[in-house]
Amino acid sequence: MNALEWGALIVGGGIGAGARYLLDGAIMRGRKDAFPLGILVVNIVGSFLLGLLTGVPQVSPPWLAIIGTGVLGGFTTFSTVAVETVLLAQRRRRDWAWVNLLGTFLVCLVAAAVGLTIGGLFPR
Repeated sequence: MNALEWGALIVGGGIGAGARYLLDGAIMRGRKDAFPLGILVVNIVGSFLLGLLTGVPQVSPPWLAIIGTGVLGGFTTFSTVAVETVLLAQRRRRDWAWVNLLGTFLVCLVAAAVGLTIGGLFPR
């Protein structure tokens, strides 16, 4: 990657993180102490989009890095899933903690697979 591409990757990470903050905030507005649905939606969308992007054969490696690692890497978050899971368990909502942890993993795995499949339908 050249310097311009590195800069784009860094800026993309900031854009992704900002988009995560806005989407999570919009979904969670007025939902105090509730299941972290906003982060779940963020991670599902991000997993699907990364799968789609990775599956499209015309995407060049620099653009895959900029959009995949930068934008979508900044957008999705495993660390927040981990913290939210612990917080749910500490609030004695172990049922939601397990749903958050396992549900996020399974649903995001399916979303990525669907994205890869759809991306693979693009002509080579």
